Amino acid sequence: MIAHGNNIKIFTANSNPEFAHKIATKLGLQVGNSEVGKFSDGEIFVNINETVRGSDVFVVQSTCSPVNDNFMELLIMIDALKRASAGRITAVMPYFGYARQDRKAKRRDPISAKLCADLITSAGADRVLTMDLHAPQIQGFFNIPVDHLVGQPILSQYYKEKFEAHKEDTVVVSPDLGSVTRARKFADYIDVPIAIVDKRRPKANVSEVMNIIGDIKDKNVILVDDMIDTAGTIVNGAKALVERGAKQVYACCTHPVLSGPAIERIQNSPISELLVLDTVPLAPEKQIDKIKVLSAADIFAEAIDRIYEDISVSELFN
Repeated sequence: MIAHGNNIKIFTANSNPEFAHKIATKLGLQVGNSEVGKFSDGEIFVNINETVRGSDVFVVQSTCSPVNDNFMELLIMIDALKRASAGRITAVMPYFGYARQDRKAKRRDPISAKLCADLITSAGADRVLTMDLHAPQIQGFFNIPVDHLVGQPILSQYYKEKFEAHKEDTVVVSPDLGSVTRARKFADYIDVPIAIVDKRRPKANVSEVMNIIGDIKDKNVILVDDMIDTAGTIVNGAKALVERGAKQVYACCTHPVLSGPAIERIQNSPISELLVLDTVPLAPEKQIDKIKVLSAADIFAEAIDRIYEDISVSELFN
């Protein structure tokens, strides 16, 4: 619990207020008194209804759907706090939107993740706290400190306990070649082997499985990814694993974006259970029986406490 020095304040906009309240409760605080809404023409307004002068302020806001509204709320709230003489402003972004646009994949592509980083800095943020960036190198897009948390310990601990007595029949699977490092760390923690889904992506949000690298026959398999958007990759991977003899398929991710046909796909897929974190709030229509939610609020609260106390955040990963 926070107990010393200058004031610490937790504020939130509209993307994930429940998550902000969990963090505040863990720290023994109340969420700051503010109002975030829209004028009749759709422009966003922010009212900060308490003094923040000299305070260490943390703004909790995932830039999930509606992405542009939530991103603008974050920028305007940071600007309001800066102009109200906040001592230090940390943008707490459990989910960082636009992270998939981190490079030029084809001619004349924007690098939107870099643009977003510049806007957050220009708005007045002094540092950023986030979790499982789609591309870890996005940390380098910022000219301010970035504390990059990982959701793997929360997810892997769940499976470590679930399959402790059946490790010899369990395999962690990477849904694509880009997620191999994440899957290997996950597998090492549980102490099981890994396999890899070799896929190709003919166009955005479309994937086709080509091959499975590794032994998954008669095994319980755990598909591990950082985020699930339309669920095409994870569902196609699950189908391919079952077709090739997997006994039961589980899946997990940090960020349950779950847009478009995702829920229908997951509901009709061979996935037995999808384990996610609460970095992105699930609308009521997305709360199906197959989806189990664990909270990342404790690790964010601990990181905020460490930032406030000026002690190491990296020790959280040891």
